[in-house]
Amino acid sequence: MAILLLIPCSIVSAQATVEQKLRYKTGNPADWPKEQDAVVSAPGNHKVLLENDRVRVLEVTLAPNELEPVHHHQWPSVLYIIEAGHFIDRDGEGNIIMDTREIPEPLVFPMTMFKEPEAPHSVENLSDTQPIRLIRVEMKR
Repeated sequence: MAILLLIPCSIVSAQATVEQKLRYKTGNPADWPKEQDAVVSAPGNHKVLLENDRVRVLEVTLAPNELEPVHHHQWPSVLYIIEAGHFIDRDGEGNIIMDTREIPEPLVFPMTMFKEPEAPHSVENLSDTQPIRLIRVEMKR
């Protein structure tokens, strides 16, 4: 069973730091299909930069108008989001977890945030011109 958490994240810009709450889905990683691990299910979007017994560092990219395959992240992560336009994040059943067009204030990039293990989901880049680019550091337990 998946649960929905409100996770605070810090949005950092040159002028100010703003605290916002964004919604992300999580659950028990032991219940998630191994073939939906991000690197296995969406290798075109998740490039391993470093992996050892403590961390896995991923370069994550989505081209303009790209929809990535459904995948999960089994470990807590720190994300450094370099750039992004509007996007939709959907759970494994296609339900919207977050639509950036519905956030009251625009996200400011670069942005750093922490996320718990992330249940199967899929991100769709809504921009016609701007890629989504980030570094994800997954902390293995």
